[in-house]
Amino acid sequence: MMPNVTVNELMLISFYRNMLVTSSGNTENLLTNAVADAKKSLELNPSNAVALLRKGLGEYHTKNYASALESFREGQRLDNVDDTFSIWIKRCEETLNVQLSFLSAASQTEANTQQQPLPPKIKYDWYQTESQVIVTIMIKNAQKDDVSVQFSEKEMNASVRLPSGEDYNLKLVLLHSIVPEQSTFKVLSTKVEIKMKKPEAVRWEKLEGQGDSPKLKQFTPDTQHLYPSSSHYTRNWDKLVVEIKEEEKNEKLEGDAALNKLFQQIYSDGTDEVKRAMNKSFMESGGTVLSTNWSDVGKRKVEVNPPDDMEWKKF
Repeated sequence: MMPNVTVNELMLISFYRNMLVTSSGNTENLLTNAVADAKKSLELNPSNAVALLRKGLGEYHTKNYASALESFREGQRLDNVDDTFSIWIKRCEETLNVQLSFLSAASQTEANTQQQPLPPKIKYDWYQTESQVIVTIMIKNAQKDDVSVQFSEKEMNASVRLPSGEDYNLKLVLLHSIVPEQSTFKVLSTKVEIKMKKPEAVRWEKLEGQGDSPKLKQFTPDTQHLYPSSSHYTRNWDKLVVEIKEEEKNEKLEGDAALNKLFQQIYSDGTDEVKRAMNKSFMESGGTVLSTNWSDVGKRKVEVNPPDDMEWKKF
């Protein structure tokens, strides 16, 4: 004797039996055809709950869960006695909720990735002199207030707010020790220049590293970082500047040139009061008086006093 089953249950048994019989063929085509047949049945009879169930099953197994849910809900509206529709409605809703959660998480991950700015590509270089290690960060048009450099004995930390609004950070763990309180930085229009003071005149084999080298080499001029030249030979420009200054110091001057140099030397070596006295007397007298006695010129206005054989004129 055959057990009591509903029409929808019989239709389900028939649907899955056909799936098993034709499993060696193209299942996707079979499901597509089942949906097409169900649609034709609904065109003839829109109130055919069995056709809606068959259509929903085909759509569900082809992963068209939203359409399947719609078919099952319409079938339940037409046949609310059989709980087959309720079972499949629940399955569709659960599957759609899982998909929605996955898509939401993926969308949030993509949004977070897009919001995180890529680190700016900023280059830096370094070279050294006998007394300093110089690091140059190639950042143009940085503002002085947007640059911060912190020095410690074995570390240098630089932070720059770029004109674009992004932050650039550079942390260096130095090979050798530096003197933090004598280390400085300068913001230029084309770069940020950081000068770190060496405690000893030793050559650094590299900029970064862990611990001091067991044998420190005494500093020798670095031919790799001499200023560029179009000539066929290289020249140490730092050494040349020193030589020029020495020549200027020893140069024998005569006449007005010698007198001007004397005044320059007095002003350069003078105290603050001497400099104030020279500035005040020269300006107030129209260049006819130059005094170094602040106690005198600080109390009064310095009058014009040209040489006896000359006449002072105001232009």
